[in-house]
Amino acid sequence: MTDTAQDRPPPLRGVRAVAITASTRAYSGVYPDRGGPIIAETLQSWGALVAPTVVVPDGDAVATALREAVTAYDLVITTGGTGCAPTDLTPEATRSVLTREIPGIAEAIRADGLANGVAGAMLSRATAGLAGRCIVVNLPGSTGGVRDGLRVIAPILGHLVEQLRGGDH
Repeated sequence: MTDTAQDRPPPLRGVRAVAITASTRAYSGVYPDRGGPIIAETLQSWGALVAPTVVVPDGDAVATALREAVTAYDLVITTGGTGCAPTDLTPEATRSVLTREIPGIAEAIRADGLANGVAGAMLSRATAGLAGRCIVVNLPGSTGGVRDGLRVIAPILGHLVEQLRGGDH
């Protein structure tokens, strides 16, 4: 078996990262946050310096957490709040901090979900982009969606980090 870029974790050495979980129920203690720890463990295994996961209720608190995070980290990955419920406002909060969108990331995550039989993927309103030099990616709230989304972005994340650090295309 040959080693391909998709088989190797992205090189995130020195990248400061944080996961933000948008979930009123996890924030209130109704159930534990499961998505944030998956993001944090994965990013750490890829070499990132990962801060403790931030758990906030859906709605306005997501925007506040994002505004703080994009000034302190190189990479912010959110989980939750990307659906169509009235309190699912993570994409709007994310757009409020982005300076440039990278639509292909969210499109690829949705396409992967559909290709793998997850019809609900087409309901995701997730987005991704840059807030200055900080990468922000929205992932779904389900643990499966988090794992799948991380798998989809793994092949491009290291390249994106290198570009933001001044590397060539």
